[in-house]
Amino acid sequence: MKKIAVIGTGVIGSGWIIRFLAHDKKVVAYDKDLKFKKRIIAEIKRTWPYVKKLFNKKKLKLKNFKYVTSLKEAIKDADFIQECAPENYKLKTKLMEIIGKYSKYNTIIASSSSGLLPSRIYSKCKNPSRTIIAHPFNPVYMIPGVELVPGKKTKKNILNKANKFYKSISMNPIMVKKELPGYLSDRLQEALWREALHIVNEGYATTKDLDRAIEDGPGLRWSLMGTFLTFHLAGGKNGMKHMLEQFGPALKLPWTKLKAPKLSKKLSSRVIIGTKNQAKGKSVEKLSKIRDEYLVKLQKLRKKYEDKIRK
Repeated sequence: MKKIAVIGTGVIGSGWIIRFLAHDKKVVAYDKDLKFKKRIIAEIKRTWPYVKKLFNKKKLKLKNFKYVTSLKEAIKDADFIQECAPENYKLKTKLMEIIGKYSKYNTIIASSSSGLLPSRIYSKCKNPSRTIIAHPFNPVYMIPGVELVPGKKTKKNILNKANKFYKSISMNPIMVKKELPGYLSDRLQEALWREALHIVNEGYATTKDLDRAIEDGPGLRWSLMGTFLTFHLAGGKNGMKHMLEQFGPALKLPWTKLKAPKLSKKLSSRVIIGTKNQAKGKSVEKLSKIRDEYLVKLQKLRKKYEDKIRK
């Protein structure tokens, strides 16, 4: 698959564009306004120093990038379509109807949705058997994970082709067995996010305190081992068996809130002011550069150790 169409050029769309270009794909990007082209090229150039280190690339090939304001032009000859429109059922369903009508019949269509059901998104799409969800993680050009979620009509060979394709651009596909709202990672993140908001709302800790609780605690382990393997080690020589016997009863304790708190003006203010203080005057662009530099080094280090666990 050499010619990729990216539909929508926001944070996620531009992230896909950068990753595709880093793997020598020809990219046709669509958005409704030509003024976005300048912003995308600036973002490509800003991130390239980190991308080339991560993927061992020497030269940026901007000749492989084309920007159009015609959806039909973007998709007509595409070998693969990556949709990145806002999270809205009505908008995405209409968009997929158009994409399905004007794209090649067997071209794989992948939505970057972070939680919507594929069977609803693709309900009016021509040949829905070629459609999937490919939910990435921000920044897409840095993070290797991508959740592949089939719809009720998705063919198995399409999932296999998508799996192979994403691996070819240095990603680690996570195969979701069947569709569910929020998929996998966002459901886990939302649970943590809800609890964090409750704690801030009730005045137990600041946003800085809670971030440090992850950064200096489980976050260090989670970059190499997920929740289950981390708890397996916590059970000592008998692993998860002892972990469940010892700490299983604690699951019944009323520690968590489960439901999200009301996003009141007071709570919003605490969260906004708290994160602003944490940034210590650094712009989002400056913080993004620090994050990207860290992620390059972290992934190279992680690679050395994850092979020892997974192989």
